[in-house]
Amino acid sequence: MKKREQGNEPSFHIPYLYDFSGQPWKAQKRIRQLLDVWYGDGPLGIPGDDDGGETSSWYVLNALGFYSECPGSPVYEIGSPIFASSSITMGNGKVLSVKANNVSAQNKYIQSATLNGKPWDKAWFAHADIAAGGELVLEMGSHPSVTWGSRPEDAPPSMTPIQP
Repeated sequence: MKKREQGNEPSFHIPYLYDFSGQPWKAQKRIRQLLDVWYGDGPLGIPGDDDGGETSSWYVLNALGFYSECPGSPVYEIGSPIFASSSITMGNGKVLSVKANNVSAQNKYIQSATLNGKPWDKAWFAHADIAAGGELVLEMGSHPSVTWGSRPEDAPPSMTPIQP
């Protein structure tokens, strides 16, 4: 039997490092590749060790289009959703909706976004942005957008100070 693995829990954040480097289209490509290659509906559908549900959680959140790259941080990096529409009812009963217009296996790249009706150029959002519910709308396309989320100020927050 061939061993299949995406990696272990400590490496789940790796595709999102592209968001920090101003290249979120590379994160989108890798995330879709991982979802397509390593996950399925057969007996080997979940790679690696899912004893605590981390691997399943990684898949579900990434399929919705975002992931908390740093556990315990109230920040979610935006990836590449596989669903045209999804919603999550949060603990307070509020609903977060994610819409990915034109999404498909080929249309995996974010061209533009809005969060709660406002243009959103960042490759991340804070929990505070969705705590009262909200809507993330992603316009998807077949070619990488090298401008969306690519400016230094669009990168997710980091604990490492930027030196000029």
